[in-house]
Amino acid sequence: MGILNEAFLNLRTIKLRRFLGSLFYPLQRDWLERQLRKSQTLEAVEETGEIQRAEATKRGGQFHFKHIELEIYFLSADLVRIEWKPGIYPISYGISRKDWPQIETTFQEMEECWTISSPQLKVIVGVDGSLKFQNLSGQTLREELPPQRPTKLSRQTQDETWLHQAKLRPQEHIYGLGERAAPLNLRTSGDKNKARTYRMWNYDAGGIYGPGTDPLYLCIPLYLGLHEEGSYLIFYENSFPASFSFQELATAEFEGGALRYYFTAGTLPQLLERYTELTGRPPLPPRWAFGYHQSRWGYDKESALREAVKGFETHDIPVSAMHLDIDVLDNFRAFTIDPDRFPHISELAEELVTKGIRLITIINPGVRASRKNRLFEEGRAQDVFCKLPNGKPAIAPVWAGLCAFPDFTNPQARHWWSRQYEYLLDLGITGFWHDMNEPGVFVLWGDPSLPPHSTWHSLEGRGGDHREAHNFYGLLQAEAGYEALSEYQPERRPFIVSRSGWAGLQRYAWTWTGDIETSWEGLRQTIPTVLNLGLSGIPYSGSDIGGFKGNPSAELYLRWFQISCFMAFCRTHSANNTKLRTPWSFGEPTLSIVRQFLQLRYRLMPYFYTLAWEASQTGHPLVRPLFWADTDNPQLWSIDDAFLLGDALLVAAIAQEGATSRAIALPKGHWYNFWNDALLEGGKQVNLKAPLEQIPLLVKAGSILPMEEDNQLILHIYPSAFLTSEGQVYSDAGDGYGKSRLDSFYLTQNQDCLELTWKQQGDYAFPYAGIKLHLHGFEPQQVWVDSNEVVNQGQCLSVEQFEQVRWQGVFTNYEHRS
Repeated sequence: MGILNEAFLNLRTIKLRRFLGSLFYPLQRDWLERQLRKSQTLEAVEETGEIQRAEATKRGGQFHFKHIELEIYFLSADLVRIEWKPGIYPISYGISRKDWPQIETTFQEMEECWTISSPQLKVIVGVDGSLKFQNLSGQTLREELPPQRPTKLSRQTQDETWLHQAKLRPQEHIYGLGERAAPLNLRTSGDKNKARTYRMWNYDAGGIYGPGTDPLYLCIPLYLGLHEEGSYLIFYENSFPASFSFQELATAEFEGGALRYYFTAGTLPQLLERYTELTGRPPLPPRWAFGYHQSRWGYDKESALREAVKGFETHDIPVSAMHLDIDVLDNFRAFTIDPDRFPHISELAEELVTKGIRLITIINPGVRASRKNRLFEEGRAQDVFCKLPNGKPAIAPVWAGLCAFPDFTNPQARHWWSRQYEYLLDLGITGFWHDMNEPGVFVLWGDPSLPPHSTWHSLEGRGGDHREAHNFYGLLQAEAGYEALSEYQPERRPFIVSRSGWAGLQRYAWTWTGDIETSWEGLRQTIPTVLNLGLSGIPYSGSDIGGFKGNPSAELYLRWFQISCFMAFCRTHSANNTKLRTPWSFGEPTLSIVRQFLQLRYRLMPYFYTLAWEASQTGHPLVRPLFWADTDNPQLWSIDDAFLLGDALLVAAIAQEGATSRAIALPKGHWYNFWNDALLEGGKQVNLKAPLEQIPLLVKAGSILPMEEDNQLILHIYPSAFLTSEGQVYSDAGDGYGKSRLDSFYLTQNQDCLELTWKQQGDYAFPYAGIKLHLHGFEPQQVWVDSNEVVNQGQCLSVEQFEQVRWQGVFTNYEHRS
């Protein structure tokens, strides 16, 4: 009892300190902010003014108005940078490619405008500063109004803001903006007379959020417009706080910085290719990362973690990673392991690796501000913390108490931070998840972050306040962590999951959707949130299965689990005040159904891994909206309770309690029901059964879907009438940077025959003992392998190597018979 009483008293003391910190910190914050903004502000709106002169440049043109200047600069034929001056030039943390091949442009002066053209785009500049973007066919994709500069003046500061607006067509749909608790179409609003406002300010939702909460942890000032004339993408290279709204006008209002943005047009895949060429392609992750991850805030000692791992073994459920939350930390201090609760962490990590399980641990950026804390003293000596106007470190309360925060806009701070990972890597930790890195702090009121005007950052030596640096914070912490893992373990690919970030985060980290509420509404919200992250260049994301805080019913947990098995990041995580949440904690039949879905996910590993390789080449997200496959169908533009996994699979969520069927509008083409091979005609709405053990899962006709089982590569072939189709399988060692291979399979149909051709490239040995070719919708009567007739094995043919396989037989589905 003495030990329990002592623990209880310590807990009460910790909670009291947090309460006092969250009380006194916002008082100090508000006082500091008032010192910088004492005087009454005056607002004035400054127009562009009349055009003074215009001149051609090598890649575009420059325009001088009475009050501001405009530069149009083509990076490529379909990507143009627009920059209105003056303003604080952004530090290009989000930009990856800065050298672009020469591009020829044509500059013409007209009667009331100027045109600047590339081989693919035309920008029309009006005498008032309005802009039009047209494609080669002369179709106008976007019309922008002249920008405005509402200016706030005080004795201490002059905050130059930008107001940028563009006309929207009545039926135009808008997507992107990073992580949003909103419908897929961001223009959707419950009130037709009031536009929904989206704020650009990475924000800790405070333990729980639901649909409509704004902002969230990962904001990206990017959006895609889709209308009958085509689609386009806008990316604002401005990290200052901003507000976006979409009604008759698309409105972006920035509280500072320059108005620099990028425009590109094309198909949806082309938009993501160009954007990720600009901001960076996601590197290929380790293959194990696509397995199942189990996490809980509450694995508070080694025995609890071992018990969870034993449960997976006992119930024959695959798992690839176990995550440790703040329970593992010594008094919540960064880069520590509690020696009492986790005394054998190194042996535990080694033991888990032998079972194919990686150990992931949490890293928070706050450094406990104590002279007894080596990390704090070291950081202070190297002058790497964010500062207040008096030059002292900015201090705010987080889990470890009052903390200082590394200034990741300082190269020295990033280097210093990256060195800290070595200790944990030596203990056998495989990957890291970065939490509280908006950065988030504890407050009883107001914004839960550092003081925006009175916190000073290096910004690569130029200097600037927290308004400019805040949204960069998680991105730059991820960069520092990625560099640490790359340099210290160059034979492994880094694995980092970051709660916060900005444009370019895909170069360093995955993400998850944070503290979504445990409810059917939370489940429904997960899909559009993940889809808009993918359309914002972040291909690897997922949610806390079952929601973060709360206790889901067995049905809610199962339905959430079923869709998560087809998302890039598949992880269960929950708060410490919830019931244990493991597949077996819900009993039967939940346990058996979860096992079946996880086994299917692991069989699909070649497909997931190939999609990841494609993402590293193109920037395409793994999880895609239905209109990715059929942009011309407006019925698909707002569907946010279903998604595509790659081009082959369509996943429809069951997100209504008690539902055992649902309707879904299909993209064009034909689609096979994964469960029974029934063929469905696309371009129309269909009703699909969904008993508890299934969700609607369709395969696009023409797909070659790779799966694996018992060291065999199984190609599931879904023919489509009169179409030639291709499937690819990427393989390597699953980690590191060694040899690789790409196996391409080409399927052709000729009346009653199917032919499959195999082309191989790469120097990595074929990793499977053999191949099984599983036909769907076709009954073979004769089979030839490399022109030699073989015994007909029915719809599943086992082979080792071949160049061509030909089947003659009968198509069993209506599409082919007709």
